[in-house]
Amino acid sequence: GVRPLGGAVLAAAGAAAAHSWWHRGGPAATAALGGLYVLGFGLSHPLAKRIGAWPSVLAVTAVNAAANAVLVDRPGR
Repeated sequence: GVRPLGGAVLAAAGAAAAHSWWHRGGPAATAALGGLYVLGFGLSHPLAKRIGAWPSVLAVTAVNAAANAVLVDRPGR
């Protein structure tokens, strides 16, 4: 792969997600989910060495999706 392109895609996806979090969950949810997004990216690399690249990506994505569901997508907000 092309690392700079991957970084640009990651940054663009993070910015789009943060925009949504800000409008749907406010600043606290945006900070929490943004931190989790960055932490997940960092942890996915060592995790990939143990379980493989795609399982690592899926695990990190699942954790982020669950946190998003709890913090900004829950019914009644």
